[in-house]
Amino acid sequence: MRSLFKSVTLSDFEGEQRPRRSRRTPRIRPFRCRFRESSRNKWFLVFLAMMSICTTSAALAQSPPKTQVVILGTGTPILDPDRSGPSVAVVVNGAAYLVDFGPGVVRRAAAAARDKKITALTPSNIKVVFATHLHSDHTAGLADLYLSPAVEGRPGPLELYGPPGIADMARHIQAAYVKDVVVRTQGLERGNIKAYRINAHEIHPGIVYKDSNVTVRAFAVAHGTWDYSYGYRFDTADRSIVISGDTGPTGQIARACHGCDLLLHEVYSLAWFNSRPPARQRYHSRFHTSTAELAKIATQAQPKMLVLYHQLFRPTDDVDAVLTQEIRQAGYSGPISSAHDLDIY
Repeated sequence: MRSLFKSVTLSDFEGEQRPRRSRRTPRIRPFRCRFRESSRNKWFLVFLAMMSICTTSAALAQSPPKTQVVILGTGTPILDPDRSGPSVAVVVNGAAYLVDFGPGVVRRAAAAARDKKITALTPSNIKVVFATHLHSDHTAGLADLYLSPAVEGRPGPLELYGPPGIADMARHIQAAYVKDVVVRTQGLERGNIKAYRINAHEIHPGIVYKDSNVTVRAFAVAHGTWDYSYGYRFDTADRSIVISGDTGPTGQIARACHGCDLLLHEVYSLAWFNSRPPARQRYHSRFHTSTAELAKIATQAQPKMLVLYHQLFRPTDDVDAVLTQEIRQAGYSGPISSAHDLDIY
């Protein structure tokens, strides 16, 4: 028996239980290792995706809006060489839409195209325009807007939207230049007869224009004894813009804006108003809006930015400082900008 136990040793037993692995036997990874690697890869991909979203969001936040508002003119009937007649351009996706066309509008548009690199405002590209009302300082540039871009290569007619009476104005302007158009289209210039036409659309409050870029809504404002005077709201994919046109204080502005991105509003300085004779004070108080009245309107409207245009002020004043101070003193605390010709918002 003793010899039997000596012949079966512990080393012999271990050898039988743990045979040497053959070279052809594949190594099998434990399942837990594969799971850990898969889990790590998944969370790494999630991390990369989150970083990509954050980077994209930051880039979008820093990129300028697609819709631009270009102030072509801030002037009034007072002859200020630095301020052309009132006109505002809303530029969306390479298309321009003008509100009002005071004296100098075409050359201001050409300056914006050349100096600000806004090619949509190359005059031959301007095809759609809106009139707030028929006052001469807002419409005296219509003949130029009709003719000069046609000479420069506008491919078709000018589409003109405005209150009742705008069709008569367009018809008379076209009649006044019949001889000019004949010479330009039938003479050696061989101009495009399709460009020498105004399609006038007389509108009433409500949605008056819509295309793939913009929806335009007209609303009535209180401009003294004018029977029709409109403000406009433009809605694009990224911005909402309200343009008052000429108006005395009215609740229509706050209702149209209601937190809009930009509110462009006409205004007169109280310091300027107090220097005027009584008869002119009576006129301006009915037809226009003071800084104190605008402060109340803007407080109700809550625009993200209030832009002052078509400003009336004393020539010796620092217009931006005086208007802003008067509005602040009247209680408005939101962002304010006093516009100059060719400013961009």
